Amino acid sequence: MASLATAEACDTNAALLASGDLRVLQPVFQIYGQRRAFSGPIITLKVFEDNVLVREILETKGEGRVLVIDGGGSMRCALLGGNLGQLAQNMGWAGIVVNGCIRDVDEINACDVGVRALASHPRKSNRKGLGEKHVLIHVAGTLIRNGEWLYADGDGILVSKTELSV
Repeated sequence: MASLATAEACDTNAALLASGDLRVLQPVFQIYGQRRAFSGPIITLKVFEDNVLVREILETKGEGRVLVIDGGGSMRCALLGGNLGQLAQNMGWAGIVVNGCIRDVDEINACDVGVRALASHPRKSNRKGLGEKHVLIHVAGTLIRNGEWLYADGDGILVSKTELSV
């Protein structure tokens, strides 16, 4: 999948920005992983300090999709670590955006997947299996729906109702 520069996408899609069909996430994320730029259809997940559903989704074929996790912005534990980063790479996920923390940063940075997270934290999460898949989430000042498109690069992260042309 060809990469789309987020700055250029904003410049050429002013009408979509004005209508809200193209939205810019607040610049709160750190960049991790080998893929500095990535894009794909979104799978949404809402969890809080529990990563059982994160693993469950990453065990499915990614097919170039992006997992967007609303972890409630928790800074008390990590929702993604090196093993899940490797799993995402192996299963063909383009990227993962975590409204929360990750751990095993060196391992994740070695994976061929794009990762954005608020920070790193050494503590692992709970494993109770609580959360919701494929639901409307609110991350970085933006409502995100399952099936929308995400575009990320060094300039930021965009969410679009439809796939943008390169």
